[in-house]
Amino acid sequence: MRSFPVDLARAQQEWSATYRQLAVRPGRTELRRRLYRLSAEVFFHPYWGQRRPSPAAWRELRELGRPERAGS
Repeated sequence: MRSFPVDLARAQQEWSATYRQLAVRPGRTELRRRLYRLSAEVFFHPYWGQRRPSPAAWRELRELGRPERAGS
């Protein structure tokens, strides 16, 4: 598994947690806004500036946001 910058991994973990909260409490404007902000933070992170992510890189990053992986 590749190593991602700490702030990118943190943003992905926050994105996943916010997405789960929104699934439980749909229609919450503050959660939707936070999800949009975190989406932009992850997608436009400087780490991706040198090369666009492959599907495998996205999958690895998303794995970091899963609850069972967040503590590792």
